[in-house]
Amino acid sequence: MSVDPMAYEAQFFGFTPQTCLLRIYIAFQDHLFDVMQAVEHVILKKLEGIPDSEISPVQIRKCTEKFLCFMKGRFDNLFGRMEQLILQSVLCIPPNILLPEDKCQETHPFNEEKFQLLKKEIEELQEKYKVELCTEQALLAELEEQKIVKAKLKETLTFFDELENIGRDHGTSNFRESLVSLVQNCRKLQNIRDSVEKQSKRLETW
Repeated sequence: MSVDPMAYEAQFFGFTPQTCLLRIYIAFQDHLFDVMQAVEHVILKKLEGIPDSEISPVQIRKCTEKFLCFMKGRFDNLFGRMEQLILQSVLCIPPNILLPEDKCQETHPFNEEKFQLLKKEIEELQEKYKVELCTEQALLAELEEQKIVKAKLKETLTFFDELENIGRDHGTSNFRESLVSLVQNCRKLQNIRDSVEKQSKRLETW
């Protein structure tokens, strides 16, 4: 059996030529075996009608097997020639023939140089994809951080709104002005505290 995979023929036929020939070979072997069994059965029936026959069923079986081996050998010899003829002249697509789905190769021939260029382009696209993927991951991480900051900012604004509402409940109309006044008073108190501390240190030194 030929070792050439004949992939192009398999693309066209839907099966490899070697598979087809193998099935023919197996089918003939099975048919030959069935025929020899039938012949042996007929001979044995004939011997039953011959009284005092010196031919035994064992001898018939040996002769049948010997004839089967002879026929198998002859068939293997003929099948080898038939296989070569079929693979070269019947189930073979000539090298100058293109299948319909490959007709584009006539107008766009393919060669090693184009293959290397295409391979290089694929590698560049893969690298760009990796960069884009890393960028996407970084943007997603930044988006998550923005969501956290937004949530904290919302909490802070809610806190100030609550403080402003409390200020209104206690008679303060403008929370921002109250907050500025509170900061100024805190600074004044801090200055007073610093002044008191200085006076205390002077008294201690006296």
